[in-house]
Amino acid sequence: MLGGAIPWFIAMIVMFTNPSLIIGSGISQAALFAYALIVYMVLCTAYSTVNVPYYSWAPELTSDYHERTSLNGYRSGFAFLGNLLALGAALPIVALCKDKSTGFVLMGLIFGGVMLVTTLATVFAVKEPASLNPAKSLDIWKTYREVFKNRPYVLILLAYILNFTGIGIIAGIAIYYFKYILAAENMVTYAMLILLVTSVLFIPVSVFISKKTGKKLVYGAASIITAASVMVLFFFGHTQGLNFSLAMMFFVGIGLGFTYVPPFSMVADAIEYDYLVTGERREGAFFGIWTWGLKLGGALAAFLVGMTLEAMGYVANAMPQSPSAQLGIRLFLGPISAAIFILSAVVLYFYPITEKRYKEILAAIAERDAKKA
Repeated sequence: MLGGAIPWFIAMIVMFTNPSLIIGSGISQAALFAYALIVYMVLCTAYSTVNVPYYSWAPELTSDYHERTSLNGYRSGFAFLGNLLALGAALPIVALCKDKSTGFVLMGLIFGGVMLVTTLATVFAVKEPASLNPAKSLDIWKTYREVFKNRPYVLILLAYILNFTGIGIIAGIAIYYFKYILAAENMVTYAMLILLVTSVLFIPVSVFISKKTGKKLVYGAASIITAASVMVLFFFGHTQGLNFSLAMMFFVGIGLGFTYVPPFSMVADAIEYDYLVTGERREGAFFGIWTWGLKLGGALAAFLVGMTLEAMGYVANAMPQSPSAQLGIRLFLGPISAAIFILSAVVLYFYPITEKRYKEILAAIAERDAKKA
């Protein structure tokens, strides 16, 4: 985390710096694309350098079944708070400068500074637990092969990728839905605000219910609630109008709020199972794949939406869109994303680690370690 903090800060500034500010105008589109691509890859690499060990701390900081849920609840809640603050502050920061390009540099500097300070605060304030059984040094491909031998982990990873793909589709298609179906493009920001605020409010609710009913049930319910909500939007949103669609965003937000905490707590339990089987701690390898799964889900969502809408006759900024393009937009917001959420719930059904099973895993680990001692 310490090694990635400063590159992350620098990459944030460079990412939002228009090259014309440094070398003047006349830059070709191909050069601008190459610049954006390379800098964004560096930014994402620095992000992973910081966040993979950050996520990996959860199973190390506590082995308590319910405390892990609370821990991830705080993490998710503050992450959402950061998202809301960034959404609200980005354009006002840009507007502080007379020139828009300079404003974006200022935004990158401020946001990057916040990221740097919070990362360093975590590095120096949180004591890293001493690992008595570190993983052996393995080549990268062997490490990943070993990770995929963990059946509970593979199941929760697959459910998470599917779930995140569904979320990515909703986030990506929402602007099309409000612009071309409801003719209210200016309201998409309010729709996303309703979605995010509701999600934040229901994160602690999901933590509370998880402690009563179990993480698996809450995560499965999240997929079902979200699927049902977007299906209601598909059938009635285009006829009932803007206010109805905004109201439905509240229910979609409930489903998403239930989505963010359980998977991170469940993967920590799966990592504990790996420690029982192998006798090695390798949280970093598991969360490295986990971060890759998050990016894969987002990329898959963007690819599916873009390719399918184009095939169904979507033309950018055309008003009105063709009937087939409008149907494609509604299908993505409704049945297609709902099917992905349902598939996620089906995969999740086979995840085997309950609270009872987790206590058995801890008991077996304690017994083995005692014998070794």
